[in-house]
Amino acid sequence: MLGLNHTFVSEFILIGFSAFAHLQLMFFLLFLLMYLFTLLGNLLIMTTIWGERSLHMPMYLFLCALSVSEILYTFAIIPRMLADLLSTHRSIAFEACASQMFFSFTFGFTHSFLLTVMGYDRYVAICHPLRYNVFMSPRGCACLVSWSWVGGLVMGLVVTTAIFHLTFCGPNEIHHFFCHVPPLLKLACGGNVSTVAKGVGLVCITALLGCCLLILLSYASIVAAILRIPSAEGRHRAFSTCTSHLTVVVVHYGFASVIYLKSKGPQSLEGDTLMGVTYTVLTPFLSPIIFSLRNKELKNTMKKNFLSKPFLLNS
Repeated sequence: MLGLNHTFVSEFILIGFSAFAHLQLMFFLLFLLMYLFTLLGNLLIMTTIWGERSLHMPMYLFLCALSVSEILYTFAIIPRMLADLLSTHRSIAFEACASQMFFSFTFGFTHSFLLTVMGYDRYVAICHPLRYNVFMSPRGCACLVSWSWVGGLVMGLVVTTAIFHLTFCGPNEIHHFFCHVPPLLKLACGGNVSTVAKGVGLVCITALLGCCLLILLSYASIVAAILRIPSAEGRHRAFSTCTSHLTVVVVHYGFASVIYLKSKGPQSLEGDTLMGVTYTVLTPFLSPIIFSLRNKELKNTMKKNFLSKPFLLNS
């Protein structure tokens, strides 16, 4: 299905961390702790929202979907990366490489689309509060979440199919710690490589910039609406409902822009590897922390559910 009959390479070698041979054990322990914290943080958010009826609102439904996409995105990349940090045999089968790229792009773009939906939710809540229940009905919310997942699935299929229909003649060493587009394009041969590279880059950048533009338009309207609120307390209360989402958006698109809009000049293996860590390990690690600390309702509910119960049991 993905062009398996057109390749001379049956497996790839992931050499992303080979430049840090003396630090691999330290990286393993650090990334393992960050991965476990990411899983725990997202699971706590999901458990808190589903267990507290007062949080059964569109904003928190979207946050639950975001946590699911983040768990699946990290699961597609980090366990394999951790295993390779402890192994001297870092080969990955051709089909496994294609699968990893598909799932990482699917869940990664689903995450971007859900962040856009959450921006729209904040726009409706602040700019059209009287019509919020109409625009954000249960059916409407389910459609927005579903289309976000469909969009991610389409992006994963388009990118993976385009890349793995190329011919790989060797060498087979991927200068990264997972199957990512730029290092794989460097291994492809044939006359259509540059065309595919431009096409995939255009699709990815258009999707990211489109999401970013919609979020910017949402927040431009939100700021205009907040400035019309007469009291300082009212302005603060309105903007406080957006701070966690806005912070995650800045972190997410900040790192994404560095990856997709960086210069095409020669890059070192160490630089590409460390840059890859920012959006595969660091950004998912920060996201549940930001939402837990910056969202007052969620933070108070988590304190009540997970911090007060042990004291009640001991008293």
